[in-house]
Amino acid sequence: MSLADRLAEARRQKAPTEHVEADDTLTGKPAAKRKTSDPFADLKRQVHQALLDNLGPKLYDSRQTQSELEQKVRQTLQEVLSQEDTPLTTPDRARLSQEIADDILGYGPLEPYLRDPDITEVMVNGSSDIWIERAGRIYKTEGEFTDENHLRRTIDKIVARVGRRVDESSPMVDARLPDGSRVNAVVPPLALDGSLLTIRKFAADPYRIEDLIGFGTVTRTVADFLDACVRGKLNILVSGGTGAGKTTTLNVLSSFIPEDERIVTIEDAAELQLHQDHVLRLEARPPNIEGRGEVKVRDLVRNALRMRPDRIVVGEVRDAAALDMLQAMNTGHDGSICTVHANTPRDVLARVETMVLMAGIDLPVRAIREQVSSAIDVVVQQTRFKDGTRHITHVTEVVGMEGDVITLQDLFLFDHGSGFDDNGRSLGALKSTGLRPKFLDKLAAGGVQVDASIFAFEKFAGR
Repeated sequence: MSLADRLAEARRQKAPTEHVEADDTLTGKPAAKRKTSDPFADLKRQVHQALLDNLGPKLYDSRQTQSELEQKVRQTLQEVLSQEDTPLTTPDRARLSQEIADDILGYGPLEPYLRDPDITEVMVNGSSDIWIERAGRIYKTEGEFTDENHLRRTIDKIVARVGRRVDESSPMVDARLPDGSRVNAVVPPLALDGSLLTIRKFAADPYRIEDLIGFGTVTRTVADFLDACVRGKLNILVSGGTGAGKTTTLNVLSSFIPEDERIVTIEDAAELQLHQDHVLRLEARPPNIEGRGEVKVRDLVRNALRMRPDRIVVGEVRDAAALDMLQAMNTGHDGSICTVHANTPRDVLARVETMVLMAGIDLPVRAIREQVSSAIDVVVQQTRFKDGTRHITHVTEVVGMEGDVITLQDLFLFDHGSGFDDNGRSLGALKSTGLRPKFLDKLAAGGVQVDASIFAFEKFAGR
């Protein structure tokens, strides 16, 4: 049957205004009758299927480059549309062509949001409910998938590209897009109302320290101080809540590492984008369908110690890997950097202590705290404010032990007393508390000088 005949047959069989979907084989629920919100939805399906039939295995020819595949898809798409006798305006034809190309070559209705550099997060709450984050605020979009099957095909395409899987037996997965954007998917039966997909986008050109200063995340003075801390091989923890910008700050801090050092990065899903020449990237691996082959972050940290690293950078410490990370910091691998989920610098230490206990080794609490206090030099606390902006709110030194308590001192604190502007944005900034860090001698021994005047006390508003 020719291409034109297939299109004609599809038009004869389609319903005029609404249709009932077949049972949803992915969720096991009978599908409900629904009206097609897109007037070209049926036509788009027909052209899409005709395009797949026409191209066939050419879509999966590994000898083709991405540009060659895109050119072939778009050329065939125009040929198919030229044989379609449904009257279409030029804008409608262009939109139809773009949406079908996005489905074949990319991630369907998500593509416009992934291409938009101002969108930082894409959240799919079922096939017909897509939200985005722009400038720190969340908005609902008009985009939607055709149905649950369409959404699941898109999720499968994303996770398959990084060698992972998601199905009823393994209904949660962390993955990444080719540009490094972080992906999390949860499918039925865990997701009761349809598959859930969250994509945290990363800029094609990673943020640098100048960008964070421009955003108001950090001041020039504190940025220079953190630069000195990294070059001076202090061990740094970046902490904060979900979406606070920890990974971005970790990436920026890692950019301060000198070019002549050997860096090993360890992540659950690779996101860091370091530009140094000597970077070795390791990524954890989930178990296969038989439940075997899992490689945890903790395994990678232990293995990294045998790779002659000058620096170990861990995307996030969230389990017993904390013990191995502390051991590395305490056995000559200075200058390590990692992130931890916590609300305050004091909470960071409690979380690390808890994660060490998860290793199943019966250590006295005091021994754990001594390890923590000797391993960690600086805690950088980051917070996402209500207006959507991200700010470093604490730069805190881990001083040592007093009895059974780890002693901290805040070097820089965010001044919340300055109020807000007319748009609800905070007018505060990081200010020095007037305390000088104890590790200045350690920095000096490493050939890194810090101007002591930056620690002069700055008056806080309302105090």
